[in-house]
Amino acid sequence: MAEIAKLTNVLWYNGDAEEAAKFYAETFPDSSVGTIFRAPSDYPSGKAGDALTVEFTVLGRAFSGLNGGDMFTPNESVSFMVVTEDQEETDRYWNAIINNGGSPSECGWCKDKWGFSWQITPRTLLESQQAGGEEARRAFAAMMAMQKIDVAMIEAARKGG
Repeated sequence: MAEIAKLTNVLWYNGDAEEAAKFYAETFPDSSVGTIFRAPSDYPSGKAGDALTVEFTVLGRAFSGLNGGDMFTPNESVSFMVVTEDQEETDRYWNAIINNGGSPSECGWCKDKWGFSWQITPRTLLESQQAGGEEARRAFAAMMAMQKIDVAMIEAARKGG
């Protein structure tokens, strides 16, 4: 029997938690799909064998996807920030989310096809904010004009370019 985590983030889906878990596992390293609990019999909104919950890991973090129906939907009050090391990694995650039915937003944010918000954030942007002062101001101003973050432009802004 698998160990039961003391604390797990549960994400609400409208019947497609298994699809989402598989997408995340294919997109991010240190990610996988775990146990899928299937309905043992028919129930008011589904049939025997339907996935009720899906355990999965994204970037080493445990989640459970609950197929709860259309009663609740995700919003930007909860998001997932993925820190990237370079433009290639930034592009890979951003493009995977957008090209799989997601939508772009501003300042490194995008939304996946299930409505969850992701912040694809290059480390250099976070480091600029930690540096503070004029460097932070310049990098912040550059970021404010972007959707997907352009690492070279952030680094140039950090240096005063």
